[in-house]
Amino acid sequence: MNTPIDLRSDTVTRPTPGMRAAMAAAVVGDDQFGEDPTVNELQARIAALVGKESALWLPSGTMANQVALRALTRPGDDVVVSRESHAVWHEKGGGGANAGVQFTEVGQGGRFTADEFVAAVKPRDHMLYPPTTLVEVENTHNRAGGIVFAQEDASRICAAARERRITSFLDGARLWNAAIASGRTLADLAAPFDVAAVALSKGLGAPAGSMLAGPRDVMSDCIRHRRMFGGAMRQVGILAAAGLYALDHHIERLADDHANAALIAKRLAACPRCALDAADVRTNIVIFTLAPGAPDAAAVVAGARAKGVLVVAFGPRTVRAVTHLDVTRDQCERAADVIVAVVSGP
Repeated sequence: MNTPIDLRSDTVTRPTPGMRAAMAAAVVGDDQFGEDPTVNELQARIAALVGKESALWLPSGTMANQVALRALTRPGDDVVVSRESHAVWHEKGGGGANAGVQFTEVGQGGRFTADEFVAAVKPRDHMLYPPTTLVEVENTHNRAGGIVFAQEDASRICAAARERRITSFLDGARLWNAAIASGRTLADLAAPFDVAAVALSKGLGAPAGSMLAGPRDVMSDCIRHRRMFGGAMRQVGILAAAGLYALDHHIERLADDHANAALIAKRLAACPRCALDAADVRTNIVIFTLAPGAPDAAAVVAGARAKGVLVVAFGPRTVRAVTHLDVTRDQCERAADVIVAVVSGP
């Protein structure tokens, strides 16, 4: 049986032989005592790359986001986020359950401006409103098709937040992709924000791990919340070694994923039954809408699967495909042909 071309997410990758070798050779210790040298090395490298004082390893991106919410807000606070953000749509209601916050979504297409942020801010001393204490930017933005958040807007939003004593958080799970697409460094992209998160288990292909980076006192507080959420682990160096390997070998190649996504987007944009602007696909996520007369998303997913291509439905008539290091250009060409054939019908 042929192995399917899996475009469901960039989280489906398997560790490469080199990454497996690095994991097997990792020097480890008990991370809860701060004695895992490989974890300590990874945290130091991430802090330097992101341009922050300190960094902390966590098992997943969702836990990183949830720990950040707990550390940066109080129950009953309001958090301003982009519309359809990961924090609201993809974390099973964790913000309300774990941090007790509510979200205010602003903007469109994964973007919002400083003016839109300021208009959404609820004052701390209002007799009725929950106070806005955090603003969160997602870069790249998943549900908006991997768009790169404009750095000028990010800088203005964070400046407006500081003026109002509001903390800023960067959900940069795919910040590596934003850096490659924009030509900016991670430190440049994270500079306006008080705290930033990056993931090792998406575009970089590690089997687990996300990082929070920010002031040392905030990261110390995050250690407590990580423990409360069950994320404190022991000999994590085995997983941290995968992250270090990814930093050394898998960043520059993200440009290949972007090129493959652009190939798929161009092919789909030429199909009358697929609606998307190929020019908007700058990173590794392709999201397209099914035009009237085309099958619905569930039928497209099932039809593509039957032909050996795996994608996911992002809505009744919306489908997502994500490129990554485990799919080749030839496979992406094949996948695009299959999707178009399924959408076009018999």
